[in-house]
Amino acid sequence: MGVRPRKRDLIGVAIPLAVTVVMLLMLGAGHHSRLTSTAAPSTSAETTAPATTVTTTLEPPDDRPQWMHRLAPGEKPPQFVLFSFDGVGSHEHWSRLLPEAKAAGAHVTGFLSGVYLLPDADGASYAGPGHGPGDSSIGFGGTAADVRTRVADLNAALRAGHEIGTHYNGHFCRGAEPSGGAGSAAQWNAELDAFFAFVRRAPGLRLRTAAIKGGRTPCLEGQFDKVFAASRAHGLAYDSSKVSTGVVWPELRDGVWEFFLPSVRVPALGRRVIMMDYNLWYALGQAQDRPDRRDEFRAATLQTYWEAYRAAFAGNRAPLVVANHFNDWSGGAFREALDRFLGDVCRRPHTVCATYSEVVRWLRMQDRATLARLRAMPPADP
Repeated sequence: MGVRPRKRDLIGVAIPLAVTVVMLLMLGAGHHSRLTSTAAPSTSAETTAPATTVTTTLEPPDDRPQWMHRLAPGEKPPQFVLFSFDGVGSHEHWSRLLPEAKAAGAHVTGFLSGVYLLPDADGASYAGPGHGPGDSSIGFGGTAADVRTRVADLNAALRAGHEIGTHYNGHFCRGAEPSGGAGSAAQWNAELDAFFAFVRRAPGLRLRTAAIKGGRTPCLEGQFDKVFAASRAHGLAYDSSKVSTGVVWPELRDGVWEFFLPSVRVPALGRRVIMMDYNLWYALGQAQDRPDRRDEFRAATLQTYWEAYRAAFAGNRAPLVVANHFNDWSGGAFREALDRFLGDVCRRPHTVCATYSEVVRWLRMQDRATLARLRAMPPADP
């Protein structure tokens, strides 16, 4: 598969040219226990946030997992691991992921490309900013039957406690101009308007628009003051598109929590790479489909995950963002590495594999001084 996606249906994963550009720039550079918590919740961490910040209603105490409480003085936070997937249109991959996550006690987040809710025959009802009707870098949803299957998969994910956020729509990245990198606030608003409309209109989809709390921009592109303005206008509470050096704590910026994708050292390469499956694939093998190197790529990716986790766990305990697509690149090397890591790490003590909204809820419980202390800690950098 080439670096720049062709205009056809890429339901399993979007692979845009601009992700490669981002990667090249950077190369140099639990479990959910249902036990009751007795700690009193607090929202003091956001008392100065803008009025547009969306608050989350807390569940009754007896429905709250044990880790969901305000930290006591001297108490370490759990090690959160945030598994996220861009696109999430593949029935095959949902069918594999859901039972694996259930067995490991994990909750994951899927960032849905809204055009995957449109059958190909209805593609002309979408026109991305600056693009004509029916134009999409990742195609549309296939047949009406394909869309019904996808809706059933998303409903199953929601019933299991997983989260669905937005990956916006047409996936217009650098090279498919006008791209999101230069998008105005009005254009990002238009993309979110379209995404929310597709969700509302999808027959049988049980995803409430009020439950959509965050997303990831295509190719990690965007001027984020403009992205965040559109996010706030649509009630979104978080974003996970920006890159950090090492694993760092989320920051509340303009009323939106930013969960950074870490750029970490890949031991097999001895250099830094954004810890996203596509970027690892490009760094290890130039994004060439090499099933003969499956074992090599799987081992290198798994080692990278573990080194990042150990650095965070022993260091600042910042949430570890593991960014992925539904993919089978190079014989499934990166999918297999993800499966193995999820199946093991989520069973570890003091480790919680949670959705973004669950972690936002936890952050809002914490004292502002506690969050300031955590954010002041050095990045976890393997």
